[in-house]
Amino acid sequence: MQRDDAYWMGKAIAEAKKAEAVGEVPIGCVIVKDGAVIARGHNLRESKQDPAAHAELLAIRKAAKKLANWRLTGATLYVTLEPCTMCMGAIILARLDRVVFGSYDPKGGAAGSLFDFSNDARLNHSVVLTPGVRGEETSALLTDFFSDLRARKKREKAEAKAPESAALIGTDAGAA
Repeated sequence: MQRDDAYWMGKAIAEAKKAEAVGEVPIGCVIVKDGAVIARGHNLRESKQDPAAHAELLAIRKAAKKLANWRLTGATLYVTLEPCTMCMGAIILARLDRVVFGSYDPKGGAAGSLFDFSNDARLNHSVVLTPGVRGEETSALLTDFFSDLRARKKREKAEAKAPESAALIGTDAGAA
C-alpha cells in the first residue's frame, strides 16, 4: 500500500499533539525512508530549556543515529510548521531529499515565507519542498494553542489581582 503525504503528515500531527500535552508549542515531525518512519520528534524547547530542541532537529538526530549515518539521503521530513533557519540548515546539512510541511511560518519560516533556503545555488544541497499538506489542520493546532495560552495568562493575571483587591477592601474597611 502506497501511503501519501497526508498520511505521513498525520504522524507528524500526532507528534505535535504530544508536544501540546506537555505544554509545548504543538510542532511535530517524522522522517520517512523506504515507506517507514525512521525517526520522530516534537517540540521540547520549554521542557529541556534548550533553544535547539525543535521537532526537526530532534528527529534528524534520531534518524542519523538509527541509520548510523549523518547523511539522510532518500528520506523525507514531514513537519507541521515550516522549518526555521536553524532547522533548514540542519535539513540541508543532513542531505534530506524532501521536506513536506503543513503551515507556513511568516515570522520565521525558511522554506518559502521569510526566507527560502531550499534551493539556494550557493549551498551544497537543495531540498524539494511540498508545502500546505493538511495546512488548515496544522494551522488550527497552533492557533488554538496560542489562543488558549493567552486566555490562561489573562485568567492567571486576573486571579493574581483578585486577592490584592480583596486585601485592599479589607484594609479600607478596617480603617473606617
